[in-house]
Amino acid sequence: MEYIVFDLEFNQGFDKSLNKTVSNERCPFEIVQIGAIKLDSSFNIIDTFNSFIKPEIYKGIHPFVGKMTGITMKDVSDAPGFVQVYKDFKKFISSKEPILCVWGTGDLKELYRNIKYYDLPSKSLPKEYINIQQHASQHFNNPVGKSIGLQNAINILGVKQEKSYHNALNDAYYTAQVFMRIYNPSIVPDTYIYTTVKPSSVKRSPKKVVDYDKLFNEFSKILDRELSKEDKKIIDLAYKMGKTNQFLVEATKYKKR
Repeated sequence: MEYIVFDLEFNQGFDKSLNKTVSNERCPFEIVQIGAIKLDSSFNIIDTFNSFIKPEIYKGIHPFVGKMTGITMKDVSDAPGFVQVYKDFKKFISSKEPILCVWGTGDLKELYRNIKYYDLPSKSLPKEYINIQQHASQHFNNPVGKSIGLQNAINILGVKQEKSYHNALNDAYYTAQVFMRIYNPSIVPDTYIYTTVKPSSVKRSPKKVVDYDKLFNEFSKILDRELSKEDKKIIDLAYKMGKTNQFLVEATKYKKR
């Protein structure tokens, strides 16, 4: 048995003229880096995988993505495309009884969505996975529904933080460190089932519901802390106000902090 602890970094589209994020409905989060740590059954690190990916859906790096991850066009412009990196990643995974390990299931969902976008096969991917964030939240007795952030878990465990966060390989390394320290026999793999939602072919799109779990988890990861009820109310309000586009006229007057 081997554990493949992996992490992804994503890019999104950005319209400079409108100063807003734009997305391709089929693949709103384009993977631009895959990092992974391979552990043997005794939790020894036996191999690593790291590759930037040349963006093909969104040609430039979104300003927020660049600020958060440090990824620049110089990093990805000469990198291989997703098709090649996915092929290499599958070779890296190939082992006896591999189990995918992630910090939250969002990376699994987006991996499959990128695979589907490029019409690539996914049957050979391991279906068994462990959501380390979920088990870490239980380990630290977090209230139900509140997931612990990766850096918070690392702080509590006293792991040396010599690597930067929001880098796929580094985050995979930190996730592996948490896994090594909280593992117990009760942690067993689940089976991941990817379900697709067909994009609307009609301009009159049906009513859509905000995926609040994904929205809050993303902010929790960015802020690297649990969100309070007040935080969630503010994020919800900001999200809804942003969708009205009522501030676009004066957007150039404000600078991102």
